[in-house]
Amino acid sequence: MTRHADLRDLAVDDLRTSIRAGDYQGHTAGLAAGRLQVNLAIMPETYALDFFRFCQRNPRPCPLVGVTDTGDRMMRTLGHDLAIDTDAPAYAVYRDGDFVENRPNVSDLWRDDLVGFALGCSFTFEHAALAAGIPMRHIDCNRTVPMFRSNIQTVRAGSFGGGMVVSMRPVKPADVDQVRMISAEFPLAHGAPVHVGDPAAIGIADIGVPDYGEAVPFERDEIPVFWACGVTPQSAALSARLPLFISHRPGAMLITDVDERANPPVLDLTI
Repeated sequence: MTRHADLRDLAVDDLRTSIRAGDYQGHTAGLAAGRLQVNLAIMPETYALDFFRFCQRNPRPCPLVGVTDTGDRMMRTLGHDLAIDTDAPAYAVYRDGDFVENRPNVSDLWRDDLVGFALGCSFTFEHAALAAGIPMRHIDCNRTVPMFRSNIQTVRAGSFGGGMVVSMRPVKPADVDQVRMISAEFPLAHGAPVHVGDPAAIGIADIGVPDYGEAVPFERDEIPVFWACGVTPQSAALSARLPLFISHRPGAMLITDVDERANPPVLDLTI
């Protein structure tokens, strides 16, 4: 099985080839610098309009950057050959709101009534933060970024609603303003933090026990900084108890061909 370290310097086409072949099924933080990474939400068309409304009403956790045609496996606006059923490293499958299994691809589950949504991911701004000298601890530790359910409520649309999921990164107080400004430049990657400091203030009881991803160590004087997270629509879909819902496994994102700074993202046909 291919290691994360083996992929860090690969061009996006080579990286996608490895992922599509099932050679890599881990997290994508730190991979494909300069390319937009996205969360996936795949569901029957019957629920797609309400989910679209949910994203429109909650742009911080659900920055919508692409939608497939009904029954189309290809995310044509975000890549020249970007298949949503094979090109994320790992998928999670849910039925009636319950987790069923993780899979390296979902090709044999595909149906003609499915619609795929792509939503921006905070991994995108991390390249800019690293370039500015701000460490990203989960990348240094080769772990999936820690994510937590919070008490920050989303705006409901149909059966979709519930609390916001947030991702967390330890940051030194002196770097908070800089990391806030850097991430604010990426509104399609969740933008600026939604909370800085005390986890209990947003309903998180133990910063060492994430609901998704893996815990990371704090260095001296670091404080937790929280961003809206693209697992939020996954959580909302589970509470809606859809008969079938497919997502990426948290942290294992779909990597697109588009420039991470494009707003809105536009596929450059000269690539």
